[in-house]
Amino acid sequence: MAFWSSSPRLPLLLLGLLYVLLFYPTATGVRFVFSTIELPTEGNLPAFREAPAFRNSDSCALQRDSKNHVHIVMTLDLNYIRGTVAAVLSMLQHTTCPQNLYFHFLCLHFQPKIFSTIKSTFPYLNFNIYYFDSTRVQGKISKSIRQALDQPLNYARIYLSEILPQDVKRVIYLDSDIIVVDDIAKLYEVEMEDKVVAAPEYCHANFTYYFTDDFWADRNLSGTFKGRRPCYFNTGVMVVDVDRWRTGRYTDKVEEWMKIQKQKRIYHLGSLPPILLVLAGEIKAVDHRWNQHGLGGDNFKGKCRPLHPGPISLLHWSGKGKPWLRLDSGRPCTIDHLWAPYDLHRSSRVALEE
Repeated sequence: MAFWSSSPRLPLLLLGLLYVLLFYPTATGVRFVFSTIELPTEGNLPAFREAPAFRNSDSCALQRDSKNHVHIVMTLDLNYIRGTVAAVLSMLQHTTCPQNLYFHFLCLHFQPKIFSTIKSTFPYLNFNIYYFDSTRVQGKISKSIRQALDQPLNYARIYLSEILPQDVKRVIYLDSDIIVVDDIAKLYEVEMEDKVVAAPEYCHANFTYYFTDDFWADRNLSGTFKGRRPCYFNTGVMVVDVDRWRTGRYTDKVEEWMKIQKQKRIYHLGSLPPILLVLAGEIKAVDHRWNQHGLGGDNFKGKCRPLHPGPISLLHWSGKGKPWLRLDSGRPCTIDHLWAPYDLHRSSRVALEE
């Protein structure tokens, strides 16, 4: 999308863009998705230690081709950047060919310090930053049970087909509160079987919990699930066929449910339920090992939870409790100590022990 604006902030924006272009190599870049970009304060941005350069297999030198890229989408937010950095480190450490990982970071604002932080922490990382305009969801977000779920950036995953370049055909979308302890390329290469989304599916969960009684009482609304077996899946770990999403106009379908929510209040949980309404029962189910979710506890108190039984490839602190906050408070859950080794925050306890 062409960048153009009549905003009086344009000179500041152009200066910021010039800063990026002058001081950073062309291996990474910036993509302007919308034009109403502001420059917020970045004084609270954490400092991170530089990550090592991982070279995990000699055979990877023969695979340096765009067709071997593993495209990963994550958000960059000042409140969660510590989690994002730890997640990136875990993927680089555990994948066979780290140079094949290509990260697409989504931001709400033009923030040169975030760009420089990612670049200085991961000097060898392939990445781009995309700026998502919150006005895209203005008037569409309904208040949920937890304020953090109402942030516009949580809804950016719905607009990936508009944000990403046309040549990116498939991505893994990941929340910032995850750690990967397996080769992420294995998840990326899952056979989609003509489905638009692949994710771990949890059919034992009480699916009715995600919608209000008014929704289930309205046959016109609840009838959307007729002919399919809807099961819960967590939208914080998804493989997305971006082409199929685009041609199937799934963004429009999700937005329609968001409009109904504004009128009738049919769910309580932010960006998850409208995606479930469109896709539950119609996704490609993958092994549960790829989303050991709920480690942050519930959405109200964030109490400690143990690991689920079975093999683990990805740990997910979904819920209110985040491991970096609990560690800093001196009251961590046992599970948080599995996150700590990936924390590159300079003032972290792990850094002091090193």
